[in-house]
Amino acid sequence: MSEQPVRPEPTPLTLLTGFLGSGKTTLLNRLLKDPALSDTVVLINEFGEIGLDHLFVEGIEDGMILLASGCLCCTIRDDLIVTLEDLLRRLDNGRMAPFRRLVIETTGLADPAPVLNVLINHPYLAMRFKLDGVVTLVDAVNGMATLDAHPEALRQVVAADRLVLTKTDIATDARAVEALRKRLGELNPGSAILSPDAPAEAIVGAGLYDIAARPDELRRWLAAGTPQGHDHDHHHDHDDAHGHHHHGHGHHHHDVNRHDASIRAFTLTAETPIREATFDLFWTLLRSTHGARLLRLKGLVALAEHPEGPLLVHAVQQILHPPVLLPAWPDADRRSRLVLIVKDLEEETVARLWSAFLGRPAPAQSEPHHHHA
Repeated sequence: MSEQPVRPEPTPLTLLTGFLGSGKTTLLNRLLKDPALSDTVVLINEFGEIGLDHLFVEGIEDGMILLASGCLCCTIRDDLIVTLEDLLRRLDNGRMAPFRRLVIETTGLADPAPVLNVLINHPYLAMRFKLDGVVTLVDAVNGMATLDAHPEALRQVVAADRLVLTKTDIATDARAVEALRKRLGELNPGSAILSPDAPAEAIVGAGLYDIAARPDELRRWLAAGTPQGHDHDHHHDHDDAHGHHHHGHGHHHHDVNRHDASIRAFTLTAETPIREATFDLFWTLLRSTHGARLLRLKGLVALAEHPEGPLLVHAVQQILHPPVLLPAWPDADRRSRLVLIVKDLEEETVARLWSAFLGRPAPAQSEPHHHHA
């Protein structure tokens, strides 16, 4: 009689991304020496590109090396899925020591979305790994120029749960570094901007699951989506409709490059709880209609079926992380609050869709303006 195998706990996984020259090799080398990362497997595209400067204990076989710190490095073979399935097979057959964390390093200008998609939507991999966060490196010297030249770099910044600002020590213009920090904060409100010397666990850990467990973190994560001082859609009185209507058309981004002016963050709220099926439909429709323009969605949804705590939702581009049902609300505010970061999409378009799903009248400012000549 064979026992049912116990399904292992999912292994936390960190995605490390950032454009070429942003200092990923230096950071990885430092992280891999940190005891907090022992028993970590690191997947990299090519050992040669990474230049690991550790003591290799042994080359286990083609494409795998064990480091003195107890980290195992593997190169990504033809395809990430194949490599991950291969790792899990070795693990389950006892041909490889158990590991506590997986770090995937993606090269250069890779858009993180396809990798996230594999990890979240592949039925088997999603069961074995839990995405613990996306870390994006931005280099203080060339970061501005890279963001100006490459839309993919913007996507990497918006996808990040934590940003690591590298090379501030060699950046000569302090004002430029400050401007870059401000720009990163506008592109991705609420993600921490860390120094590359931050403790390893601050960089690779502390993802969504930790946020879910810490009410103060959760509040910061949510509040960060609303541009400072624009508490504009928490009151649904529409006498400010005109000011509201112009919000975010680039006028408070006047000093920023044109790509960014098309990116805006806003909040949707709902006073009454909604059914989980209604939220699913809203998300499905939003994704199918405006998918390419959605950079990020995060928030708390008050569910009719579960009054004691909200559903924590988080999506990067069109990929929704598995939602987490929280045991309790982080504060007295029990409204659904969704923060969206979008590109080339009007706030009003999304607000109308949301109102339609909530069965409430569309926002007043959506009425045509021509009648008051």
